[in-house]
Amino acid sequence: MDTAHTPEAIALPSPWSDSSVAIVVPTYNERDNMRELLDRVAALPLTNLRVIIVDDGSPDGTADEAELIGKEFTESRPDFVTVLRRTTKDGLGRAYIAGFGLALSTDADYIVQMDADLSHPPEYIPALLGGLLSTGASMVIGSRYVSGGSLADEWKLHRRFLSGWANVYVNTILGLHIRDATAGFKIWTREALVAAELDNLHSQGYSFQVEMNYVTKLAGGKIVEIPIRFHERSAGVSKMSLNVKIESAKLPFRLRFGGRRKRA
Repeated sequence: MDTAHTPEAIALPSPWSDSSVAIVVPTYNERDNMRELLDRVAALPLTNLRVIIVDDGSPDGTADEAELIGKEFTESRPDFVTVLRRTTKDGLGRAYIAGFGLALSTDADYIVQMDADLSHPPEYIPALLGGLLSTGASMVIGSRYVSGGSLADEWKLHRRFLSGWANVYVNTILGLHIRDATAGFKIWTREALVAAELDNLHSQGYSFQVEMNYVTKLAGGKIVEIPIRFHERSAGVSKMSLNVKIESAKLPFRLRFGGRRKRA
């Protein structure tokens, strides 16, 4: 882990520190990251916080590991970890929609989405929440490409090029004006997620990130980006398949030219 670029947890002034926050984390074969992820989230200066692990039937026992770790917090934080076990592995987008639905069924006022591989350092979550509350935004993105943001040193030149090209491609077609339109580290208000009409989304894979930006813009939501240091995954392997890449390439055209009805 690139500790030199991991922020210290940011103390939030009351009543921000008491805000009800749910963190939705999709998983597939992320068992080796569960301990560090949950320990680092538990150390954040947020008193009303819960983590929803959405597991797509990981054969490595990710769901079991998350539940075992969650039981360690039962006495002090009985609702800290919830594991949603899905029997169908049908993509990152579907997993997020299931997790968001569960988060909205609780008392959560703010919902975070992040990866399980620790490429999104949990210590930025207070900054995301602070940005949301101080700007009145509907969504705040942890951005690699605004001033102060950066990528892991391990990222090779071709990965940097592909990531930058994907953002230019998406913004050109959809006119989002978001520097990191493909980012997956975000915080939402409850109202913004409801307005996104989750049941009407097209995406299954990573293109979900772009579609959520687009529908939030269409709904008149305010989107703010704050800088983060994006890390290389801590353990495990990427789930980016060829089919996922094809879907990501097609979706902007589908959205722009008839995939989503426009709203005021």
